[in-house]
Formats: sequence, structure tokens, C-alpha cells
Amino acid sequence: MSNKIKHLYWRAGFGLSPKEWQERQNWSIKQAVDALFLEAKKIESIPVPGRDLDLGALRQMDKKEAAELLKKERQVVAQQNIAWVQRMANPNESSLLERMSFFWHGHFACQSKSGILAVTQLNTIREHALGNFRDLVLAIAKDPSMIRFLNNQQNRKDSPNENFARELMELFTIGRGHYTEQDIKEAARAFTGWSSTVAGEFIFRERQHDFGQKTFMGKKGNFNGDDIIDIILEKRETAGFITRKIYRHFVNEEVNEQIVKDLANQFYKSNYDISKLMRGIFESEWFYADENMGTKIKSPVELVAGIMRTLNVQFSNDQAILFTQKALGQMLFNPPNVAGWPGGKSWIDNATLMFRLNLVPGIINSTELNFKTKELAEEDDVKGGRRLTASVNLQPLKNLTTGTSGLATLEALTNYLLQTPVSIGKEKLGRAIESSQQADLLKTAVMLVMTLPEYQMC
Repeated sequence: MSNKIKHLYWRAGFGLSPKEWQERQNWSIKQAVDALFLEAKKIESIPVPGRDLDLGALRQMDKKEAAELLKKERQVVAQQNIAWVQRMANPNESSLLERMSFFWHGHFACQSKSGILAVTQLNTIREHALGNFRDLVLAIAKDPSMIRFLNNQQNRKDSPNENFARELMELFTIGRGHYTEQDIKEAARAFTGWSSTVAGEFIFRERQHDFGQKTFMGKKGNFNGDDIIDIILEKRETAGFITRKIYRHFVNEEVNEQIVKDLANQFYKSNYDISKLMRGIFESEWFYADENMGTKIKSPVELVAGIMRTLNVQFSNDQAILFTQKALGQMLFNPPNVAGWPGGKSWIDNATLMFRLNLVPGIINSTELNFKTKELAEEDDVKGGRRLTASVNLQPLKNLTTGTSGLATLEALTNYLLQTPVSIGKEKLGRAIESSQQADLLKTAVMLVMTLPEYQMC
């Protein structure tokens, strides 16, 4: 049962802290799932920063003033990034709520260039993360950050902009092959006038809206954006597209077509109830099948949040949280494009693998990681973040060990930290641990286990 609990908390959250592991490893699946969903109901809005990127003022500034304002806004977004990762790593926060928010953040991929827009969108996602998918899509369609990112503020009746309408269908709802270019054009007309103020609030500009009749997916009417979303959701293909993406994120990159078909059917019949879909996944026997456990490469954010949760990491300079994201290729609030992060094997190459394997020793020993990319060289948001000066608390991990031998310590740590058996013989690893000073035995064991390739998987 303990392996199943470990699997559940890595897929529905960011792993378990040592204390949580001690308390919950013998729970039943139902007990654990109930606890996850109960904790997720306690949704608290994140305080919105007081300063916003005033586009009106920006246009009146000279280049130097504009650059300074944009720099300040990047810093606010960076602060929100750090705070979010810290919530992911905090056992006192709802791991399921943060995990679902993280998933939808990647699904509705959007670059937020100001603090208030980033937080406003994240609050919207958190509010609907386990609610109704229709409500979530509609809220995202009215989200100022998304409106600006996909240029819908330029979508006017005399000159429709198709960016949002296209991505709404291709990436956010039904997927390719289930709509035509004409559907995109008609949907764009329906979203004309959906805009935002310079203060970052949704506004419907009536004079810019096309009130004419539209033909969309075989239906005719004086459609607006709400109608377009409803028509898309009437198609069973939408439930299939979303379910497949959820399956690949939470279960396995290799899709079991029959299971996805069954889940999609249930999702559609529930009127797109996200909680019912996720609970159904987490309570299913197949979710805990061997082929689904320890088969997913941790994304950079999952990896960093999990390490922080396990070791109770407190960085002296929180810029280290940004530095690790940039070095590993996943920066919250800044996806590579509207398709989001590709995930899977794309997370690993020669450079990022070496960084991953050196990350835990770097944190425990407070060393500087020399990892240079063009992106890191060009931006100063991570100044000082290379030195991973931090405090860690190994006492909770010590409480898990049952003896002073290297093999006993290794056994306890691998049982807690790894989803799959180690490929290197445990006796060999045990001897490596025992070769260290007795006072450093646990520290050596922790670094050894958390630098194994198996730790990169969940």
C-alpha cells in the first residue's frame, strides 16, 4: 500500500514530506484521496500586487523609462513565481490544488508580463481548477493576461483577429481535426469586443463587437463568445481531447486508448466535472498498475518543489528557485509558446541531466552551480541564484531510518524517496554510504539516493 500512496502523492501533488510519509504511508487509497480533495476545497485567493503594467503610461514613456518599468514588472512576476513554488513545497498548503493549478497553467499556456495579470490569472485557475471545465474555459477567455497574450484586444468587428479563436479550439478545447478554417473565422467574430482595460480588468467593448449572424460548426445564430464555447463543449471530441491530456500528465505518456475513451465518456456525461474525473482516476485500480508507477520524468518544477518539500529547504536567496527553473527549462508564467511545455523526454539532455544530478548536493553543501545558457546570460532576474546557499533539515529523514548501518539507512530512504528499485546493487550503495564519516552518514545517504536516475522519475 505504501508504494501506492507514494505514487498518488507524487501525481496528485509534489510528493510527501518525511513527516507526511510517516503519517500517511499506511493510509488506504480512499482515505488519502478524500484528504486530498478536502484540503483542496480551502481555496484562498493570492493577494494581487498593487502595481500593474500601465500600457497607457508605457506608451508615453521614453525607451529608458519604459525599460525600467518593464524590468520592475518582471521582478514582480518573478516574486509570484517564487511564492508559488514555495506553496507547492509547503505541506501546509493543498498539494492537489497547487498540482491542478500547475496542470491548467501549462494547458492554458500564457506569458504574463505584469504581476497583477499573473496573479489574477492564477487566482482564476485556482478557483476553477477542480470545478467545471466550462466555467474554467469561459473565465480564461475573459482573462486579461490571455486577452493580451493572444491579441484579443485587437479583435474588432471591422478587423477580426483570429489568434484566440484558433488556440481556443486547437489547444484549449477540441484539438485539431475537429474544426475548419471557416469555424475559426466565425469564432473570432463572436469574440470581437472581448478586451481588457489598462488596469487589467475584463471589459466588453460593445461598439467593437460583431452582432451579425455567424455559422459555426454547422450551427447558425447571433453567437457571442459564450455560445462558441458551449457549442464546442457539446462535441464529445472535446471531452476526449481534455481527458487525453489529463491522462498523459497524471497517468502515463503512453495512452491506454480504452481507458481514455471510458474516462472521456464519464467526463462528458458529468457535464465536464473536473473533480469527478480526477477522483475517478485516483481511485481506479489501473492508476496504480506497475506500468504507471515511476514512469514519468519529473518536470523541473515538480523536481524543485519535491526537493524543497523533502529537505525543508530554505534558500538564503530565493533567486535560486528562479535559477533552477531557467537552467532546467521550465519557468512559471513564461511558457515557451501558447502550446506550453512539451514535457516527457524533452526535459532531459546532457546539460540538464548533469544539473539535475548535482542539484541536491549543491543545495545540501550550499555550492555554486556553474550552468550557463544564452537565456541566463541575457537576464539578470536570477542574479545571485547560482549559489544555492540554503538551510536543510535532515532530522525528519533521520526519524525514518531504523539503524546506523549504511544498508539500513539506504533501505529506509529508497522506500520513501524512490518509486522503482535502484538499478545499482543496494549492497554496493550501502558500502559507499558506510565509507563516509559516521556523522555524515545520513547526509551522504540522502545525496546518494537523490542523485540516482530513479529519483528523476515519479
